[in-house]
Order: sequence, then C-alpha cells, then structure tokens
Amino acid sequence: MSRYAVDPLTALQAKEQAQKLAFAPIAFQAAQSLRELGILAVLDAVGPTGLSAQQIAERSGVSEYGAKVLLDMGLSALVVTQDGDNYVLARLGHFLLHDAMTRVNMDFTADVCYRAMSHLTETIRSGRPEGLREFGDWPTIYEGLSRLPEKARKSWFDFDHFYSDKAFPELLQRIFAERPKTIVDIGGNTGKWSLQCCAHDEDVHMTIVDLPRQLALALDNAREHGFEARIHGHPMNILDDSQPLPAEADIWWMSQFLDCFSPMEILRILRRIRAAMRPDASVYILELFWDRQHFEAAAYSLNATSLYFTCLANGNSRFYHSKDMLDIVEEAGFVVAEQVDDIGLGHTLLRLRAG
Repeated sequence: MSRYAVDPLTALQAKEQAQKLAFAPIAFQAAQSLRELGILAVLDAVGPTGLSAQQIAERSGVSEYGAKVLLDMGLSALVVTQDGDNYVLARLGHFLLHDAMTRVNMDFTADVCYRAMSHLTETIRSGRPEGLREFGDWPTIYEGLSRLPEKARKSWFDFDHFYSDKAFPELLQRIFAERPKTIVDIGGNTGKWSLQCCAHDEDVHMTIVDLPRQLALALDNAREHGFEARIHGHPMNILDDSQPLPAEADIWWMSQFLDCFSPMEILRILRRIRAAMRPDASVYILELFWDRQHFEAAAYSLNATSLYFTCLANGNSRFYHSKDMLDIVEEAGFVVAEQVDDIGLGHTLLRLRAG
C-alpha cells in the first residue's frame, strides 16, 4: 500500500516514537487501570471542569498516590489533560471509556494476548504457538476455547463476534439472494451465523462443521433458540483428510475461518471443498484483509492481531494480504465470481465458483 512507501518521520520524531514504543506496554496497562478503577468514569461524570487528584481519589476509592501516578501517565499518553490542579478527560480517554470497538480490542489484548506475547520471539523461532502455554497444553487455541478462564473466554468471543456481527445484515441479503436451501457453515464457532440464517429464512437447513467440543456449544445454542431441527452438526477436524465433508450444499460458507490456517492448509481446505461440492454450488469466504482497509488504525489492528495467531492460535496463520488469498483461491481451482469490500467493519466477501 502506498501509505507505507515513504518513511513519514524525521529523525527527531522517530527517536520520540521509539521511546513511546519502548514504554508502550506500561502505557497500555495504565490506560486499562484508569478505566477499570473507575477514574475515567469519574472524570467523564464531571465534564470539562475536571477534578483534582484528591477529589478523584475520594470519588473512585483509589488512594491519592495511585490516582495521581496513573493520571500523570495518562497525561503523557494523552488520555487526560490538565487545567491548573484539575485533571480533565481528553477525547482519547472518552473513547477508551465509551467506544465499543476500543473496549473489545483492549479486553482481548489484556485478557487473551498480553502475557502470551512475551513468548513471541520463541514462537517465531520454533513455529509453534509458544504463548499458548499461558493457558493450557493444547496444540492450538481452538481445542482449548471452551476451557479458557472465564474472563479470557468472554474477551475472545466478544472480540470475534464484534467484527463479524456488524456484517450480518448485509451478508444475509446477499447470501439469500441465491435462495439456498442448504448451507454448510465451516468453522461455525458458537453457531451465531447459522442462527442468523435460520431466523432470516424459515426453510434453510444449516450444517455446522467444527471440532467436537466447539460444535457441542453451537448445537446447544441451536437447541436454546429452537432451531435444533434445522441446524445439524458435522464434527471433524478439517485438516484430517480421513474425515469426509458433508455431501451436499447449495452454499459453502467460511467466515473469519481461513485466517486460522497457514497458506498450505488453506489450499488443502479449499481443494477438499472443491472436490466435495456440487458443480453449481457457491463458496463464500468472509475475511478481513489488512490491505483492503481504508484507515491506518484498521490495518494496524489487523497486523497486530496476526501476531495473536502467531503466538496463541496455532503459530502459522494470520490476517492475509488479499493478493495472497486470491492466489491460493486460484491455485485451488476456483474463480472469483464476485468480490465486495467494506462490509461491516472492513470485511471482504469473496463469492467463488468452481473453475
């Protein structure tokens, strides 16, 4: 992307940014504590007049020392400003407190990624998700999702669903324009997409393909919503060639699924689908591609999240550049019938046909 073609910083700016990067984990923790201890909420309630450190301490129940040391870091991080002796909530602090995307991203980083990232160098050297040992002894995080600590599990699912859920309304209109009767949802996770489809169309039948533990959760959700007759399970490891895929589907659906695999694994998965699907069926891939984002913050977030895949998920996957994915799609024997960018919060939808 052209925005990366030129170094935008002078030498002085680069050195300044280097110091901020050196202390970035500390700034992150300070921002998290300002939010969790209620200090940002106290400042938000009083508005532009602000409060002194003593007043903030009294209203938040934090010691004056604790409030002040956090607030002074907040000044340097642009979370708060200062008017005389009073601290005032800055715009950045407002978004830390109120913006849903920021909250989801921070909780995911704090509860899922933070400790694991200390193993990043080791992970790059070994090619294995060494940070996963912070949670359990599993080959990938997907085998352990249902056994993560409650706080980490909630933050993981909140993060995963936040981005996909925003895309659902437009996706349902596009998918059901084909009037499908059967959809195979590969990597269905908690079953949210299958539930949405069944609520949208009373005739569609869904088959969720996923690991047995995760599939059990999805089928529980189907029963809870009264769709057990139309949401079926197909337990399997998609990378185990001895386990067959479902035989029939009008549409094969993968949402934020292929980013969980390496390029060679994606090729294997797509070739398996290509061999199993009917000639007239469609394959839909919904993904976040870092090069298809309008805002630098979005590309930054996706490239950072790729290191979650590296260090925690499986050690070999990521959010891809769109060209890399399209090359794999072509090699697997598909043609792109349609590509739609900017769905939801930056998703791209690929509709594939057998080549």
